[in-house]
Formats: sequence, C-alpha cells, structure tokens
Amino acid sequence: MNFADRLHAAVRSKESACLLGLDPHPELLPPPFAVAADPTVPRADRARSIGDFCCQLVDRLGDRVPAVKPQSAFFELLGADGALAWERVVEHARAKGLLVVADVKRGDIASTATAYAQAHLLDQGVGSQGRADAMTLSPYLGRDTLEPFVETCAQADAGAFVLVRTSNPGSSRYQRVGEPPLAERVAADVVELGQRLMGASGWSSLGAVVGATHADELAHWRALLPRSILLLPGYGAQGATAKDVVPAFGEGYAGALVASSRGIAFAYRSKGAPADWLDAADRALDAMLADLRGALEQR
Repeated sequence: MNFADRLHAAVRSKESACLLGLDPHPELLPPPFAVAADPTVPRADRARSIGDFCCQLVDRLGDRVPAVKPQSAFFELLGADGALAWERVVEHARAKGLLVVADVKRGDIASTATAYAQAHLLDQGVGSQGRADAMTLSPYLGRDTLEPFVETCAQADAGAFVLVRTSNPGSSRYQRVGEPPLAERVAADVVELGQRLMGASGWSSLGAVVGATHADELAHWRALLPRSILLLPGYGAQGATAKDVVPAFGEGYAGALVASSRGIAFAYRSKGAPADWLDAADRALDAMLADLRGALEQR
C-alpha cells in the first residue's frame, strides 16, 4: 500500500490529523533529560537521553496521532551517537504502528539525490534500521532535484513532502518572487510529478509543506495542489490556530497534517501546565485535537 493510502487510513482510524513533531532540542528538554545539554557528559549518554525523550513521547501520545516527524538536526548534533538514537526513535515509532516523516529537508540531483532518498526511504537489507515512511525535500535546485526522490518513493511505497510555501517569516523573499511566483512553479511540479504516486484513496504520496501561518493563502494552495497532502507547520507555538488551517483540508480529516512540536513536547514550560512533563504533553495534545475537531465540524 502506498504512503498516501497508509496515511489516509491512519488519519481516518484515529480521527486525527496531528503530526507530532519530535524535536529534541537539548536546552528545552524536561529535567529528567537535562544530561542531553551537558557538554561534559559523554556523547553516547546524551544521545541516549534524547532517544529516551522521544520514545517516551511516542509511548504516551502515539495512540492519538497517525504519524510523527522527527527533526534530524537535533540528532545530528551528536554525531554517530545521534544517528544511532535517530534509528532507535524511528524504529520505535514504526513498531508502535505510527508512520514516520523524516524531517531532513534534503535536496540534490542525480546520484546524490538518489542516495539521500535510499538512505531514508529504502530498506537497505539485513541490519537496516531507521527507514522512514516519508521525508521532507528542498526543491531549490530545480525539478531534477525531485525526480530521483519520486523514483525511490515509487520503488519503496514511500512519500515525500516538498517545501512549497514555508512558515518562516523570511520565506516570501524567495517564494513569492516572479510571475508566477516561485512557490507556485514548485507546486505545479509537485502536482505533475505526484501523478506517479497516486493512491487508491485519491491522494498522492508527493505532498507539499505549506505554512499554517499563511492562513489567508491556504485555500489558494489547496486549489493549486488538489490531490497533494499538505503538511502544515506553524500551529500553536508559531501562532496559527485550528480555524486558520481548515481551508487546507479535504473531506473530513483528509488531505492535511497539522504539525506541532514545541507546543506539545515542551508544554510543561507553559504557564499553568502540569508539573509532570508527560502529563503536560498529554493535555496539550488533547487540547489540539479538540481544537481541530471543533474547527473542522464548524466549517
């Protein structure tokens, strides 16, 4: 079953479009994992700590989300030990029945792009670990950046999310330039290439990253990317609300994933949050799910 169909089924089963971000920023981790930010501690111990943090989040919240999105940068901070922690977290999430979107933002051409795709999406044989279900891509080098990833996705029944209209404040400097704007040119290629990865659900496994912070544009991007799953960063900590993301959805919960990392994983840092970090994350996720459900029901 291709990635889009697996995701569609998981979203429907859990009635949840929350994509749980796993961003183990060492300085933000709860006290039980403070060792991760201590440069005097052996690197392997620090990596083990960030792995423990992510796996405990998965164990506590995994029953209410269809997928998780680990951010590779915070694992790469710890070199080879971090890479082992990454593989552990990916394997743990998949063992719990969750889909894994590797937030790696890769983008290159020819054999290098193929190697990136195979590294994250393709089973490399005996002893292979850390294979994700999908990955994020940067298309800046051009359409030939995307083609090797699409080929590997077809081979592995995997998926990818292309950066189209990102949530960061400076994104317009590049993405809104030109006629049509660069972001719309990328979207057109996502639609065309995504035809190769269409699932029985009617959704393509080649999706697009579109920032929830661009609330006034989401209906536009939904129209330009009618069969692409939209990955929506920016909810919560970056200011976007459930009402903002409604235009990105198809019928029911279909067609979009709303990403939240800091707002859930580090909810214990919020005023009035439960003292226990997992209880705080638990409450934050429930609040997000209720928020999304209410907004979608009222549209």
